[in-house]
Amino acid sequence: MKIPEFLQPGDKVAIVCPASYIKGSIDIAVNALQDWGLRVDIGETVTTQYHQFAGSDELRAADLQRTLDDQSIKAIFAARGGYGTVRIIDRLDFSNFVHKPKWIIGFSDITVLHSHLQHKLGIASIHGQMPKSFDDSTAEALTSLRRAIFGKPMDYRYQQSGFPNRSGVGLGQLIGGNLAILHSILASVSDGSYENKILFIEDVGESYYNIDRMLWTLKRAGKLAKLQGLIVGGFSSLKDSDPSFGQRFEEIILDKVKEYNFPVCFGFPAGHIENNHSLVLGKTIRIQVKNEETSIEYQ
Repeated sequence: MKIPEFLQPGDKVAIVCPASYIKGSIDIAVNALQDWGLRVDIGETVTTQYHQFAGSDELRAADLQRTLDDQSIKAIFAARGGYGTVRIIDRLDFSNFVHKPKWIIGFSDITVLHSHLQHKLGIASIHGQMPKSFDDSTAEALTSLRRAIFGKPMDYRYQQSGFPNRSGVGLGQLIGGNLAILHSILASVSDGSYENKILFIEDVGESYYNIDRMLWTLKRAGKLAKLQGLIVGGFSSLKDSDPSFGQRFEEIILDKVKEYNFPVCFGFPAGHIENNHSLVLGKTIRIQVKNEETSIEYQ
């Protein structure tokens, strides 16, 4: 796995919109990045709207391509998620990027890029706050992002009491992101093997039955059987049906992996939540999971 160079004060970073358009301002994020000592390049798509997208597919692909190829840009932030990255991924040319990769940062719909980078190109990336989410972010989440892009230690130790974990120890390359996006790219060129990996999943606004359906799809596709661990982040703003589906999302998840032996930890602070801590996808991690405590150590 190729690890892009970590940032240094004075480096230039870009903000582009590969998916939905921006409502309002990202000034808070721009100011924060500048306070971190970075110079900020604002892509054309940040201020463009074409229906629900940040410009046409052609424009969004061209804006991202420009930042992929520009050697003066050391990292690329997706300004927000929404929907649209899958519409442009096959238009992108990574031939220059792979020779000198840079950090790509985002979450949600940006899972398309993360998965493509890890499985197709063998390049690490950062699942973390995007400029549009800086406004509501906790200070701790932004600190984790700053540590990630500047190459500071990223180990985590946290406790949660909402639902018991499944204890154990796992070692493997960290992959994953938004569950709905992982489901949507199955069997595509951006998909890859989950074997001996540690999978992170999160989601927002889904119905319980749809979480069940997506996980059944992953299971039946053979994605879950040979994992080394499962990290469950935020599953926020979930919707039940009438009559009720009858299970918590944690129970839905455990049902799909009950015959496997890898550890499962719940409540990791990442996803569509204010306390969205950064994860470096593509790097190898060791997780040690106890009933209410989890430690994550990068190797």
